[in-house]
Amino acid sequence: MKIRKSTEKYELWLSERTDLIRADLELKHRLMAKDPFLFLRGTFYRWMQIWADILPDLSEVPEVLAVGDLHVDNYGTWRDVEGRLIWGINDFDESYPLPYTNDLVRLAVSAKLAGQTKTLSIKFEAACDAILAGYVKGLTTGGEPFVLEEEKHGWLQHAVTGELRSPARFWTKMNALAPARGNVPKGAIRALGRSLPEPDLQYKLTHRISGLGSLGRERFVAIANWDGGKIAHETKPVTSSACLWASGDKGYSHIFYEDILENSVRARDPSVKVRGRWIVRRLAPYCTRIELSMLPKQRDETHLLEAMGFETANLHLGSWTAIKAVRRDVTRRKSNWLSSAAEKMCDCVMEDWREWRRRG
Repeated sequence: MKIRKSTEKYELWLSERTDLIRADLELKHRLMAKDPFLFLRGTFYRWMQIWADILPDLSEVPEVLAVGDLHVDNYGTWRDVEGRLIWGINDFDESYPLPYTNDLVRLAVSAKLAGQTKTLSIKFEAACDAILAGYVKGLTTGGEPFVLEEEKHGWLQHAVTGELRSPARFWTKMNALAPARGNVPKGAIRALGRSLPEPDLQYKLTHRISGLGSLGRERFVAIANWDGGKIAHETKPVTSSACLWASGDKGYSHIFYEDILENSVRARDPSVKVRGRWIVRRLAPYCTRIELSMLPKQRDETHLLEAMGFETANLHLGSWTAIKAVRRDVTRRKSNWLSSAAEKMCDCVMEDWREWRRRG
């Protein structure tokens, strides 16, 4: 099946489960044509459709509750219950039981494509080595959250709290959000209302365009003045993973967002809650996703990718009954298995992207 037909079928399937905003979906399609990295981010459904056919040897390995749609821009920071600044994987819309290899290969492919768009300069083989080294270290040590106040993570704190993430810049973007129009779902209103620090707090309801994989779905932000300053809370719908679509609706219809948060090695963001079919979270200058383009140009990319691999292990460790088998499988593999697999998947992504552009 060609990429256009896959997209059409997936979006029809998704529209039966949640309301889609046509203008945002059209924007997503244009962004997908811009470069292969953005295309990868926007087409997880396609990845799952072809994954097992391209890499059958990596599809018959121990399963974990995986992130699914993992890539180098799916990391961010938040505040835990003690107010500490935490770094880690930011989004779990596509979480699903998958071979542990899926997250690693997808992360490696995203690093290669990010290198093509000049947001990463590390050589591809070195990137794969760093991801895998971090992952294995996380598995063998039992994992550990990235608490940025700790001295050992000072390099990471410096990288993620730079000028491009300043409070002034953040609130300029929030204040520019357009008011929400049309009939806002009652469930979204209830989710936002329950998340705010005071009942009946007056707020401005806005529509936010963000991300790429979930672009096209409704996304609302409540912006309010509270105790001398502004606050912002966001909600968006949660649906079954695209993995269910790729399986022909023969997989798990359960939504795994809360499961992966509850079971992983993680200093949780207490503001993240699933309310019915809506997920709500706080947005703040240092409580957002971080794109690589927002980091300082002078950075240790090997160290960064090792941290991304380690954090992937933090999430996989939540599947504790599978970890012994995962350790055994990953340590017996040849040293170049990740780069070899990522090259094959990258070729498929590039072929689909070129086809997308030709028919655009």
